[in-house]
Amino acid sequence: MTNKEVSMEVREQHNTIHWFRKGLRFHDNPSLLHALRTSHHVYPVFVMDLDFMKDFKIRSGANQWRFVIECLQDLDTRLRAYGLRLFVARGNAEAFFAEHFRKWNITQLTHDVETEHYHRFRDAAVRKIAVDEGVEVVNYVAHTLYNIDKIIEYNGGSAPLTYRQFQKVLKDFGAPPQASETATAEHFASCSVPLEALRDERYNMVTLEELGMRCEHPSKFVGGETEGLRRVEKHLQNQGWVTQFEKPKTAPTSLLPSTTGLSPYFSFGCLSVRHFYHRLDKIYAKAKNHSLPPVSLQGQLLWREFFYVAAAQTPNFVVMAGNPICLQIPWYENREHLRRWRNAETGFPWIDAIMSQLQKEGWVHHLARHAVACFLTRGDLWISWEEGQKVFEELLLDADYSVNAGNWMWLSGSAFYHQYTRIFCPVRFGKRTDPDGTFIRAYLPVLKDFPAQYIYEPWKAPLDVQEAAGCIVGMDYPFPMVDHEIVSQQNLELMREIREQQRQITLLTLDLADRLTARLSLSPQSSPNDPSINTQREETMRAAPVPREEAERGNAPSTLTTMMRS
Repeated sequence: MTNKEVSMEVREQHNTIHWFRKGLRFHDNPSLLHALRTSHHVYPVFVMDLDFMKDFKIRSGANQWRFVIECLQDLDTRLRAYGLRLFVARGNAEAFFAEHFRKWNITQLTHDVETEHYHRFRDAAVRKIAVDEGVEVVNYVAHTLYNIDKIIEYNGGSAPLTYRQFQKVLKDFGAPPQASETATAEHFASCSVPLEALRDERYNMVTLEELGMRCEHPSKFVGGETEGLRRVEKHLQNQGWVTQFEKPKTAPTSLLPSTTGLSPYFSFGCLSVRHFYHRLDKIYAKAKNHSLPPVSLQGQLLWREFFYVAAAQTPNFVVMAGNPICLQIPWYENREHLRRWRNAETGFPWIDAIMSQLQKEGWVHHLARHAVACFLTRGDLWISWEEGQKVFEELLLDADYSVNAGNWMWLSGSAFYHQYTRIFCPVRFGKRTDPDGTFIRAYLPVLKDFPAQYIYEPWKAPLDVQEAAGCIVGMDYPFPMVDHEIVSQQNLELMREIREQQRQITLLTLDLADRLTARLSLSPQSSPNDPSINTQREETMRAAPVPREEAERGNAPSTLTTMMRS
């Protein structure tokens, strides 16, 4: 159904369940508006189906659940101001609707359109139940800028798999639809919930304690539409920053987000991407000049859309096996290396500080994400991007099925990204923006007293310096787990061989202009198909030899490469 407006004067007397999923907001929520305009009773419902998450291997850690609960609390507070409430149901969604369509005499179900395959599978099952019970189902596109099914249909039934191809398609579509109006007191005026249901404690708010979780650190991101809109307004007040924003020029070592920090709010639908896109349009229209996609703020929204479209049409998008656009790489399996990467124990302070921030806060800068992803995969450890994707899905507040998988394929060189010879150095990259190591001192306090000269390479510090800093490398902080110079070069040769052997797969996400870019070895600034648009060439550099005790435990890079080639 399109985002048509339903006249306020023409009110049907439905009993409606509005099913909140990702659209946890009042602004630009056309399915909620439809429910309010056509109903006498409206039951706002959120279904917490943990078995569904387990069946489809959807991972969500404590920080992410805290954010979601804050989103739900904010939504419940706003609904109660208009005499409604949020019903937080536990258990199987299909069973819930089968029971409550009859229990509440429901005649209409409204919800937004989902794009992930497992959500569409569930939605089809719920729709069948609704049809069997005579319940009308109404849904609208609101989580994406465009109707992605129409983009795929327009492109001949396939997803555009390069950013340039995607932009060509969007030129024919024009600007995204305008955001729908915000639900206000006028829309809620004639809607109610029966008193018995309003007081039913079985649908009270979920808590972290109920989930058996707790958060160890305070959050820098408070969930909910109220906070999300506040952050948008704060950013948009600085119109100079908005018009000149270029994502590559933001700092990955900033202790506070140097980008917008809005991604968690977009991910769970506390903020509408269409609302933000068109607010930016108004600011751009008044500016003499402004940054452009892919590096601009609007460009970041389009990257999100690009991955949503690719994921919707590509089989097995979140795994390597059976994924037609992904290189089939014989990644190394090393659970101990994976554990040390996840737990911030690699021995490279820049990498470990990023992973520590991720564990504590659920958010890291996009270039920092790129650094740790490259380190895990093609740069150093040669471990599958699927393993990193799982960790990010669990720990990131803004974990997103499509964007997370797309970026991991990109950063591992498995799809989309073809300048694979550029490898993030786990020492030099952080030094460029934070030579004093302020970021490392904040997230790795064990190293906080090291002088700047050694903060990125503490193993190089003389013993007396380590003693003065209260940290002995090899005892209080680990030696580097690999020799970056050696393993990065070995991995580069492996990747070159694999790409040559699977050339037809690489061509699927490589258009003619990309090939010319690769041949001419243009600078990263010239590569419009890089979502990081990294402005700094990543040279490889020697970090440290692997200590003998590390090699004896089987962590020598020669062992890793030998195992990969066998």
